[in-house]
Amino acid sequence: MSDWSLPKILSGLHDDIQSKLAISRANLAHPGTKGNASEAIWLRMLQTYLPVRYCTESAHVVDSNGQFSDQIDVVIFDRQYTPFIFNFEGAMVVPAESVYAVFEAKQAINAEQVDYAHKKIRSVRELHRTSLRIPHAGGTYDPKPLPHILGGLLTFESDWSPGLGDALTRALNQATDTERIDLGCVAAHGVFDYSKEGGFDLSPMAKPATAFLFELIARLQQMATVPMIDVRAYAKWLDVELD
Repeated sequence: MSDWSLPKILSGLHDDIQSKLAISRANLAHPGTKGNASEAIWLRMLQTYLPVRYCTESAHVVDSNGQFSDQIDVVIFDRQYTPFIFNFEGAMVVPAESVYAVFEAKQAINAEQVDYAHKKIRSVRELHRTSLRIPHAGGTYDPKPLPHILGGLLTFESDWSPGLGDALTRALNQATDTERIDLGCVAAHGVFDYSKEGGFDLSPMAKPATAFLFELIARLQQMATVPMIDVRAYAKWLDVELD
């Protein structure tokens, strides 16, 4: 009989994330430094455990009309079928068609941070996305419908008591469909998500970081592959005179 233990492995994944978030919150004095550390911890987890078809970076998102999103802490995007990504000295820009999900990463969840995440998510979802017909051996498939871009919020702690309760639900409900948070994790308390039936499910639990990761992967699997990008729609900007 093997000495390996799946429960211990899954528990250890959460414990690793929570301990790193707790250390950064307790020991880093500057708010900006704390925020950067929190963002880096979540990015590293997703870069380590998501399937390799997904890239995870902090980035801006751009569309073929030349519009840019706000800076997004965590962008999960396609790299296999996306023909161009701009990356210079850590400044990343990805096309809107490539995006599967966007998350804000903060130290603690409260009404202000939920509202902030709503605005960041909206800045991505409002971008224009192209979708071309898909060629195959017998002809072409119709353009793939544009998938819903997942939006979420990742934190270590909650400023509310209880950590996941009515106050969180009220804050989450202060959003339009374009702003709505689909999935979130408060590493010290639990996970929350928007259900298919409508409304938010709050799930206090002992190991939420692992539960969040599994639910995120399941939702990404359901999205399949991003639409076929119209590269020529971006190429038109080559003829624009620069200032």
